[in-house]
Amino acid sequence: MTLSANDRKRIAAAIHAAEAKTSGEIVCVLAQNSSNSTTLPIFIAAIAALALPWLLVAATNWAVESILSLQILVFVLLCILLCVPRIRTALVPRAARRAVAHRAAMAQFEIRGVARTTERTGVLVFVSLAERYARIVADEGIAARVPQAQWQGAVDALTAHMRDGRIADGFVAAIEACGNELAGHFPHTGAGRDELPNRIYLI
Repeated sequence: MTLSANDRKRIAAAIHAAEAKTSGEIVCVLAQNSSNSTTLPIFIAAIAALALPWLLVAATNWAVESILSLQILVFVLLCILLCVPRIRTALVPRAARRAVAHRAAMAQFEIRGVARTTERTGVLVFVSLAERYARIVADEGIAARVPQAQWQGAVDALTAHMRDGRIADGFVAAIEACGNELAGHFPHTGAGRDELPNRIYLI
């Protein structure tokens, strides 16, 4: 799943419209996956390759050269197979995947400057596709007034659309929900300040 240029424009327009009602700032990030680590796939491939000669020695009369050649081949093929993003992600327990995605969301919160707005009223809408993870992260100025559970409606709107493969529609729905929530607590002051870019970051 990916976003076209038109999708990105729609999301940028939705951010602009939402921020017209509030002094808050909304930033969106879409990650294909939250972890590029190949440690686990390589570890599994190494264990399988190390175990293989023992099985072959016990079950066959193959020459040592043939066994070692097959060992190398199995290791290389397993590394390639297990490092395919979808398979690599599936190897990790769900709780661990969510923890990795959460760390990625918090990192993006800092990297994209959401924590550096003047009134600390920034909101991050974060999605990691591989981990099937979505979260709204609000800065301390907002968190002091709006509990985290209050953002669940925006997350639900986002994930409902994404289950149907409509990523852009999901982001637009979440942005509108966030904008409405922010407008109730942080109405637009008329100052016209726009501290963060109105765009979605693809990582």
